[in-house]
Amino acid sequence: MSNSLVNMFKIEELREKILWTFLFLVVFRVGAFIPIPGIDPEVLKLYFLSQSNSSTIGLTEYLNFFAGGAFSNFSVFMLGIMPYISTQIIFQLLMLVVPSLKKLTEDSAGRKKMQQYTRYGTILVCLVQSYVVTVYANSIPDVMTLGVLPFTLIAMLSVTTGSMFLVWVGDQITQRGVGNGISLLIFAGIVARIPDSLVTLFRSVQSGILNPIVVLVVFAMFAAVVALVVYEQRGQRKIPVQYAKRVVGRKMYGSQSTYIPFKINPSGVIPVIFASALLSFPLQIAASLGPEIRWLQAVANWLDPQGAPYLIIYTLLIIAFAFFYTQVSLNPIEMAKQIRENGGSVPGVRTERLEEYLTKVLNRIVLPGSLFLAFIALIPTVVQKFFNFPASVAMLLGGTSLIIMVGVDLDTMSQIEGIMKMHHHDGLTSKGKIKARNL
Repeated sequence: MSNSLVNMFKIEELREKILWTFLFLVVFRVGAFIPIPGIDPEVLKLYFLSQSNSSTIGLTEYLNFFAGGAFSNFSVFMLGIMPYISTQIIFQLLMLVVPSLKKLTEDSAGRKKMQQYTRYGTILVCLVQSYVVTVYANSIPDVMTLGVLPFTLIAMLSVTTGSMFLVWVGDQITQRGVGNGISLLIFAGIVARIPDSLVTLFRSVQSGILNPIVVLVVFAMFAAVVALVVYEQRGQRKIPVQYAKRVVGRKMYGSQSTYIPFKINPSGVIPVIFASALLSFPLQIAASLGPEIRWLQAVANWLDPQGAPYLIIYTLLIIAFAFFYTQVSLNPIEMAKQIRENGGSVPGVRTERLEEYLTKVLNRIVLPGSLFLAFIALIPTVVQKFFNFPASVAMLLGGTSLIIMVGVDLDTMSQIEGIMKMHHHDGLTSKGKIKARNL
């Protein structure tokens, strides 16, 4: 392992990518502590301490997990990258009902236009959410050092600029660094909460609120769940494909056998991120405007992240996005068309029924994969309700945070493995590759 780490930094290309990634993540973490102009940080800190047992703080803790604590700091990055993800979801759903948008993504020029539209939409979402933040700040006594109107304008401009800057940072990580930039920003925000959560856990044990034996049992369960998540992320179903002899130009290609690797969870962490982003948008609005509007306060209480309604909606969204994203990324009709055009066939399946067979296989593997993701999403509630763990600690031991951390880590390691193997070096694992599990 030590030799692999040394080799990793010997490769100039990989070393530069890692340094760029580290630099941008540092910028993200520094920005999480820069407050919006016109906010008194000390008053804000005292307010949250005095409201530590209220439902609003529970919602704040939930939103903090995706912004690395920036939300409770009222920083310029307090909205994080979630407005961009929410806008992406909106456009993905619009493509289902607006054929012209779907046709636009068929060529590179159209995809660039779609990216521009997504960014414009992100600005609108940021403006709405940032205005909601100003209303929330106005409900906190003595926290604003400016008048309502100037603070509203400055806060909306600062927070919107901060989120758009994070979109740019995510793109730079993807282009210059290692891994998917947007996912890594969410990953960094979750990991940044670990030290505070461990301190909270230690204090709970020290004060006698938690039994040390119970803590060890929960952490053993946590290790088992991590192993299951890794197994699920790497599991594959291989579909055998045979290609007959064919002539291309003046060359004849012999028959060959290969396979299509279908992952148990083809969409990875995308359904979890999408479901979280889609719920965090109305959740933030309801929580922020709740003190001013009574029915929104009722909505905020109803959408409590630890409550049954939220968990049911969250579970259904994960399953729906798992099927939706799989159909978009792995289109059975296109796959069947390419197999036929190249003279291929699946043993035991008639050629005209290839689409039906591939769709059936995908549905069979996506359903248990999505149900497993939904099961993981319920773990924080179980840990908090039955073992009396603090909310900040329970959120780290399962649910969205665990799936994102494991999924992003595996994807990033796979990319590093690919670069190292391309330069004829062993990978990070003992055998030089992260194995997929055949099922």
